[in-house]
Amino acid sequence: MTDSCTNITCEIEKLQARQSKTLKIVLVINFGMFLVEFLAGLIAGSTALLADSLDMLGDALVYGFSLYVVSRNDTWKAVSALIKSGIIALFGLFVLGQVAHKFLNPVTPHFETIGLIGLLALAANVVCLSLLIHHRAEDVNMRSVWLCSRNDIIANISVLFAALGVWITNSQWPDLLVGLGIAVLFLFSAFHVYQDATATYAAQNKARSAEL
Repeated sequence: MTDSCTNITCEIEKLQARQSKTLKIVLVINFGMFLVEFLAGLIAGSTALLADSLDMLGDALVYGFSLYVVSRNDTWKAVSALIKSGIIALFGLFVLGQVAHKFLNPVTPHFETIGLIGLLALAANVVCLSLLIHHRAEDVNMRSVWLCSRNDIIANISVLFAALGVWITNSQWPDLLVGLGIAVLFLFSAFHVYQDATATYAAQNKARSAEL
């Protein structure tokens, strides 16, 4: 029995070590890309790039939270996921504010910068997704992380379409529409993560009550 328990403990520790290693790598990638995209978004006057950069920053914060709770129980992981949902929702609201500002103060962004940085961000997120996809079914913590990475791919492709649209129309509207779409994606993801986290938290409370 002792050997069995020891083996289980070792497997859990190995799993946590693998999760921690993956989270550290994707955290560094996302924070680096946030800096690149944010500066490029300001220079190009692109709402889509600014929205995608905030997505990168949000992911870096999410990965930081996830790294902190990776060795803790499901209650901690559920609380972390709840915090993540709040962060994602705040970024979504910020992007909506940017869209409103650009609508009132129209500026045609530089499509070349949008396209180039969009391709770079897509490549970075494909690497992250390939690392995280093997962890997506392990627990609520890693599910929320994988969901963020999956959304990044969708956002990156949308940014490339924004660059194409700006080039064709010579207007800000494609960029604004993509920024608006990313904001909606933020809010939808925040709600999904919130549901998953509250369900896990409720299940943990029920299990504790049953033990008493």
